[in-house]
Amino acid sequence: MTPVLLSLAALLAASAWNAPAAGAAPSAAGPSVTVPSGWEKVDADELSAVARDADARKAPLAAGDGVSAQAEEPELLAVQSLVNDRFVATEKSYPAPNTGVLRARSDAYNGSWEGFAFEWDEATATYALKSLANNRYVAVEKNYTGNAQNVLRARSTSVGGWERFALYYNETEDRYAFQSTLNGLFVTMENSHTGSLQYLLRARSTDIGGWEQFALWGI
Repeated sequence: MTPVLLSLAALLAASAWNAPAAGAAPSAAGPSVTVPSGWEKVDADELSAVARDADARKAPLAAGDGVSAQAEEPELLAVQSLVNDRFVATEKSYPAPNTGVLRARSDAYNGSWEGFAFEWDEATATYALKSLANNRYVAVEKNYTGNAQNVLRARSTSVGGWERFALYYNETEDRYAFQSTLNGLFVTMENSHTGSLQYLLRARSTDIGGWEQFALWGI
């Protein structure tokens, strides 16, 4: 597939964005967060149009794997970290309290573990991400501590403030970034973590750097 980001450039030129200009990102009292120049919010119309583009490539399957994912929403996507080029997976087999954590650890799209349904909410102009591995929504665990604080975990059966994200796109760089509406921070892929939490996703950055940039692929 063309990562979803490639076709979006044409949409940017053809339609007006409803998102506010880049600047101070919405957040509760806490760290000062800014959206860097060149990053724009992505709404449902843009994401839907690109996801359904007939020319879009599909996420590369693991050798011999023909698994297809199913979900209620049509925008079914895989998320790839641009730091290590690995796809984000839901660790549904991890024991508590880390059951369902998200890690960028898969070499290819193997099936539902690497799939997510992007559900748009018009009222808040945000997305909820539902894991196709366990049909749970991704939440930011702000009450966790240490190197797992603000980890992304697919564990919720409904959507509230902990499960909402703004999606940003950079036309020049052809990249995406996720911002938690719970704490206003951007999602980071923890490339330096070790052990079972290596490549963990956490909403903990006040800016968008390399570790906060992702590609989206149709599945």
